[in-house]
Amino acid sequence: MSAGRRGVLRGRAGALSRVVRSGVRRRRVQTAVIALATLMAVASSVLAGSLLAASSGPFDAAFARQDGAHLSVQYAPGTSDTELRATGEAAGVSAAAGPFRTTTLTPRFSDDLPAPPMTVVGRAEPGGTVDRLALTAGRWATGPGEIVLPAGDWNSSVVGRQVTFPDLPDSPALEVVGTARSATGTAEAWVTPAQLTALTPHGQPNGRQMLYRFAAANTADQVAAGRRAVTAQLPAKAVAGSQSWLTVKKRAERDTALYVPFLMAFGVLGLVMSVLIVGNVVATTVGSGIRRIGILKAIGFTPAQVVRAYLGQALLPTLMGTALGVVTGHLLAVPILSDAEDAYGADGLGVEPWVDAAVVAGVLGLVTATACAGAWRAGRLRTVDALATGRGQRAGRGRRAARLAARLPVPRPVALGLTRPFARPARTLAMGTAIVFGAIAVTFTVGLGSSLGEVMAARDHDAADVTIGVLHPPVPGSETRQADPSEVIEEQPGTRAHFGTATTSATVAGVSGSTRVTAFTGDASWAGYAMVAGRWLHKPGEAVVPTGFLTATGRQVGDVITLEGRRAPVTVRIVGEILDPRHDGMQVLTDAATFKSAEPGLAPTAHHIAVTSGTDASSYTDALNKELRPLGLTADVGGSEGGSEMVVTLNSLSTLLTLMLVAVAALGVLSGVLLDTRERVRELGIHKALGMTPRQTTSMVLTSVVVTGLAGGALGVPLGVALHGWVLPAMGDSAGLRLPDTVLAVYQAPELVLLCLGGLVIAVLGALLPARWAARMRTAAALRTE
Repeated sequence: MSAGRRGVLRGRAGALSRVVRSGVRRRRVQTAVIALATLMAVASSVLAGSLLAASSGPFDAAFARQDGAHLSVQYAPGTSDTELRATGEAAGVSAAAGPFRTTTLTPRFSDDLPAPPMTVVGRAEPGGTVDRLALTAGRWATGPGEIVLPAGDWNSSVVGRQVTFPDLPDSPALEVVGTARSATGTAEAWVTPAQLTALTPHGQPNGRQMLYRFAAANTADQVAAGRRAVTAQLPAKAVAGSQSWLTVKKRAERDTALYVPFLMAFGVLGLVMSVLIVGNVVATTVGSGIRRIGILKAIGFTPAQVVRAYLGQALLPTLMGTALGVVTGHLLAVPILSDAEDAYGADGLGVEPWVDAAVVAGVLGLVTATACAGAWRAGRLRTVDALATGRGQRAGRGRRAARLAARLPVPRPVALGLTRPFARPARTLAMGTAIVFGAIAVTFTVGLGSSLGEVMAARDHDAADVTIGVLHPPVPGSETRQADPSEVIEEQPGTRAHFGTATTSATVAGVSGSTRVTAFTGDASWAGYAMVAGRWLHKPGEAVVPTGFLTATGRQVGDVITLEGRRAPVTVRIVGEILDPRHDGMQVLTDAATFKSAEPGLAPTAHHIAVTSGTDASSYTDALNKELRPLGLTADVGGSEGGSEMVVTLNSLSTLLTLMLVAVAALGVLSGVLLDTRERVRELGIHKALGMTPRQTTSMVLTSVVVTGLAGGALGVPLGVALHGWVLPAMGDSAGLRLPDTVLAVYQAPELVLLCLGGLVIAVLGALLPARWAARMRTAAALRTE
């Protein structure tokens, strides 16, 4: 290539670069809109993708590394080891381990109060074909008097401490020699098989645990099919309980996965909005700059260079917004991902590089394709036609709307403004679309806040007007008894209803970890628990449980389940499902009489009181405290447990992303109105020359977006309600919850009307600056404009 040819090419490249920079500087508003819309889409997508990767990646890696159990089954005593080993040969089983003997014990550490009951498994070594345990501190138990505890529940300092079992004869003590991590949480402690026999009270048979891996276990149906296969040849009563690896995985992923549905919703909103805005900006830029395109071609620009020039004007702010969005997504992910690190023993969880690459490639690809469609039109224009084209809009467009508006009993400037959307229908559609997305975001965020408030109210179940708390509950099995204030409460004037609550722990066969048991004395149907299915308990032997308990145990409303208490097993029938996200959903709520045999010394640790209508709770509390003082108790007004850090984070994130979307929508309106106003400079000058005042000019410009704003709000609100109806159940499913109608049906008619008017507010906010510019325009300067 000759030096002259290279110089020509460099000159054209420099000229093209100057055209792109000039276009970006000249259209600052459009540049800001594209950059902000892209920033929001990329930030929310990066955050959602990183949380999705962090919620599944560490668990999947640990599960694969340790050959975790797809299914752990707890078998009742009486089934022989030979029969259980034979289940490992069932169809679909790729590996099996066991049987391991198990028992349930209540430990005590030093002089502390007893810990919750734990499932102890007799296991000779940490390795094996299924659920290989990873030692995190110390060593494995190899002889009598030694025990290994699960990692995560304890720190390394627990190694060397003593654990006693006061409920067993002679209160045996064991030394903690190590901590280990099970990928699927198959036990709360491990000892040698001989040690387990020594820990089992005489005459009490051991249960058996079998661990299975299946050839196909990616879905709940496949795991259920595997369970049927391994238990098909055993009596129905042989299976005491089971736990699927999918339940453990979902519980481990819950905290981070909860954010994903609503972040994906905002990411999609931002991405679609970015594509629409970029397409509209490029189209309006080409439409309003046809004469400029003709000039570029006349001075030697080729069609391909013209296309690249207008494509560059769209991609430059897109690249800026993408870079800022990646940084913002990383910053927002830091506090959320830090909560997931301890669950898997992982360090430094962060945004995966492939998440950044996928989001950036996706956003840039969609924006480039959209911008090319508009820029291609500029490249195809003939030079002569482009130079001959004026700036005015097509004649006759909007005349019918003008004639109708002239008949309205409104001032002339208002009538002129009302007809403006019909003169530029494509531009009006673009502004209306931006308003629709802003209204969707606002409606969804308002509903999300209300729904989360309902969830917190269900969690706190704070319907009580007055509560009495006991600072130090009696130690189970001791002779200490707490004074019962029930009689004092009943005699207090203004008491409408009251009940007491006692809390303890139990275990469920086949499920690792302890289950919290709340036992009621009195009628607690008014306590504020939100029912999802079934009914509240009415008599002893009945229980209500959260969704998490049903999921973990594989039971449903109407089933009978056995709880292993501190002293004896208790059988209850599940009559209802409640919404309560506390304690991982592992709770059982029942009558105090039901749990009396399992824990005879169980006494209420709190009392909840509802006062009669018209009774002042503060005055009632003051009077009650005078009677409670001799008992050493104190009553307080209200019973709420306070807010949740996760709820605060969700509300903060949704508010931030909504404000960004609203800002993009308002800037989209500003861009359209500003372009429309600049095209009408001469027309505005004529209006001013005929006597239109600055105030009337402002009202005309603002009125031009009223119809668009109202229409956008009216369309965006039902779409926002529909988005709320899709995202909230998905978030509940991520958290292992089923949400009742009280959580989902949170929109009220007056609120929806105000939200519809929010579209008008967005439109007016976007039109304020162009209206002010039009009002301050000098008449002479406007009339001189071509």
